[in-house]
Amino acid sequence: MKTLSKLLAIAAAFGLAPSIAAAATAALPTAQSAPIEQANAQAPAPTAGEAATPAPAAATPPPPARTAPTPSIGQPDGRYGLQDQVTEFGQEAAWFHNIILMPLITLISLFVLALLGWVMFRYRRGANPTPSRTSHNTTLEVVWTLVPVLILVVIAVPSIRLLAHQYAPPAADLTIKATGNQWNWGYEYPDHGIEFTANMLPDDQADARGEPRQLAADERVVVPVGAVVKVIVTSSDVIHAWGIPAFWVKIDAVPGRLNETWFRAERPGVYYGVCYELCGARHGYMPIAVEVVTQEQFRAWVASRGGTMPGTARPAPAPAPAVAAGGSTASTPAPANVVAAAAAPATTNQSAPTN
Repeated sequence: MKTLSKLLAIAAAFGLAPSIAAAATAALPTAQSAPIEQANAQAPAPTAGEAATPAPAAATPPPPARTAPTPSIGQPDGRYGLQDQVTEFGQEAAWFHNIILMPLITLISLFVLALLGWVMFRYRRGANPTPSRTSHNTTLEVVWTLVPVLILVVIAVPSIRLLAHQYAPPAADLTIKATGNQWNWGYEYPDHGIEFTANMLPDDQADARGEPRQLAADERVVVPVGAVVKVIVTSSDVIHAWGIPAFWVKIDAVPGRLNETWFRAERPGVYYGVCYELCGARHGYMPIAVEVVTQEQFRAWVASRGGTMPGTARPAPAPAPAVAAGGSTASTPAPANVVAAAAAPATTNQSAPTN
């Protein structure tokens, strides 16, 4: 009996040991966390004035001063000829027009007029009652065939060279998307994060700014001088046309289609254009104003519109300062919790495998 009692006592002692160990383990974190909770309870809570406030956002700089237009530059001035060209292929086109086309057209027109006058006077019925019966003249037929061909060749060579320069642009420094609407222009600078809509200025506001009537816009397209500007043109409704005569640029804006042109202005200033397609009742009230500025002015304009230059990251907002014990703000964020909680197993619709 004594032996049996000893065996039962030993078994009971071994059976109670795990329970005692588990109870001791559960009580350990509670006892360790008590001083931390007491310290937190004794620490004063931060007041409303001591609460952490987010860092103020950087103020947007003011836009640079608007460039005043120069009379007779970039706008109509009553002349019969072309406007002064400020792009390379515009100057080439003006030379082609003034040096080759206009003299050639003038000579041909005078020659035809003189020929008609001579025939009317020399071969009238009173002076020539018996008409000529000539039906074939080889020399005359060769001349009136070769001369027009030579004229077309003279015109074709500089014309094809001009088209090649106009529609084979170099690598673009700046891209602008122009969208024609009834009746205004929408612009996007995809590389700078800028977007706006340009409408015509009323006559009184245009006069106050010293700008031409029905050509001034409330928002200008701003580009740097000497930069290759690619213009992607489309429309949201009907066919429009975007163009600047001083740049020798004009291209249709077709719904559902992206047309492309380019220019490189070599002179700062303000240049005006209009919609060149009959797009509706207010077709004549869709002006285009392009302001060519220096590189520094362009950077300032981009910053004033909330945009960024290509390759420049947008500034990240400053993190809110952490609140330390006693209500003072700490310059460094609070350390992360080093004890990671075990993730709970995901619940699925699959049953547990059975043995």
